[in-house]
Amino acid sequence: MSRFRGLWQASLNATKRALTWNLEELMPPSERYIFNFNSKEELKKWHLYSDSEYGGLSSASLEITDSGNGMNGIFSGNLSLDLSEGSKWNISRSGFCGMRSKKFDGFIDLDSYDTIAMKLKGDGRCYISTVSFLSPFTENEMEETRV
Repeated sequence: MSRFRGLWQASLNATKRALTWNLEELMPPSERYIFNFNSKEELKKWHLYSDSEYGGLSSASLEITDSGNGMNGIFSGNLSLDLSEGSKWNISRSGFCGMRSKKFDGFIDLDSYDTIAMKLKGDGRCYISTVSFLSPFTENEMEETRV
């Protein structure tokens, strides 16, 4: 579905809901999970990357585990500043890995919300989280935060 078609469909659905005057349908739920890592199927929504794509020796993994309090997504990586010999890439620095959500058709309608929250548990080191979004009225927008 194209972005314009998705926007048009969401606008049409919102108009239909407003015309029915059903107040319960107009109120958004207090929380909405976009990614919740509660099944192995969730892994298909993510792309892992590292400097190994450019001649580095770092690696990344993502797995779903049951911690006793429910399912959790565990991202881990092995960083290396070394470069593989004979790489076709001319890079002078390495040592990164990460994950990003795969692109999907349509869009996630968050117009009824004013906050995005992420629940993360780390190992005490500093990491960077980037949330990017498309708007039909502006160029790509991006928010980067140290976590």
